[in-house]
Amino acid sequence: MPLSRRGFLTASAAAAVAPGPATAPAHARTRPFGRYGSPARRLTPGTLYVDPHGRGDFTSVQAAVTAATGSGRTLVIAPGRYRETVAVDAGRTEMTWIGASGNPRDVVIVHDNAAGTPKPGGGTHGTSGSATTTVRADGFTARWITFANDWLRADHPDVTGTQAVALKAQGDRGAFLHCRFLGHQDTLYADSPALSVFARQYYAHCYAEGDVDFVFGRATAVFEHCHFHTLNRTDLAAAPYGFVFAPSTAAANPRGYLVVRGRVTSGAPDACYKLARPWVPSSDPTARPMLTVRDTRLGPGIDAVAPYTDMSAAHPWQDQRFAEYRNSGPGAAVTVPENRPQLTDEQAASATRAVWLGDWTPWEGR
Repeated sequence: MPLSRRGFLTASAAAAVAPGPATAPAHARTRPFGRYGSPARRLTPGTLYVDPHGRGDFTSVQAAVTAATGSGRTLVIAPGRYRETVAVDAGRTEMTWIGASGNPRDVVIVHDNAAGTPKPGGGTHGTSGSATTTVRADGFTARWITFANDWLRADHPDVTGTQAVALKAQGDRGAFLHCRFLGHQDTLYADSPALSVFARQYYAHCYAEGDVDFVFGRATAVFEHCHFHTLNRTDLAAAPYGFVFAPSTAAANPRGYLVVRGRVTSGAPDACYKLARPWVPSSDPTARPMLTVRDTRLGPGIDAVAPYTDMSAAHPWQDQRFAEYRNSGPGAAVTVPENRPQLTDEQAASATRAVWLGDWTPWEGR
């Protein structure tokens, strides 16, 4: 199983300074950018190199993003732990980030803001402002990178705003391949820049973990061959401990979240997690959250009897667009049929990545 966020925190405690790897792989010490060139041998004139030990163009990811003006720039990121917040604005389109080792555990972008964390100028960050990495640009691609938020409730008992986002993605055509998303509440914010914009996103062979609503937002998003892991909670006396998905799809958007050929595992006792609950935010009271989970293994951590619940009594989950198809595992057992809406074969034929993403085919040539 991938290194859990708590295991990651334990390992990172051995690091003497940040940013920088706790223990850099041997190849990273001699060839920090692997097969992706170097400042002396750039892949393209638009390629920039990031290394925490000074062997690249920049030692921080944000510094490289700031320098990468225009469209079509590439960042090759050497193994290391980059403790910073990073923002890619809407003007930096078609940007690509590459974790140079090909292993997402080696390249970690991490920070520790929560929604209730005070800001230097007054006020608090809020959920969106808590994000370690925010991507607003269209055409963004990331490969082999870990996005993490290591803020912990136990360390801040006085903070009530416990949402702590690792990645907020808002752009259209955002692809995340072989990436990890580590956090607790609101880990992965798959969103769009405005209610009227149906941003498309594609997550393939990724790993996401958390506890409360840890994959959430209003994007049109496909999660293919992804692993979702729910964390144990010792601060709660009873279930539910949390919810894997909390989509907030706009009513006018025909496609919300689609999970295909994935798996859901848990570090918590059996049946302590719900698969999803609908998020109808105050900014969009007409939202009709949409989630389709198909051909996916649901472990015993999911409450098979009642896998869905309400976030608000005013917007019951039964009025939303939740459906399943050919799922397996103990968490997928249909014991109360009215609690588990199922697609027909005809409906399932249209619940595919091609239909969801239209003329954009990010799985080709990857």
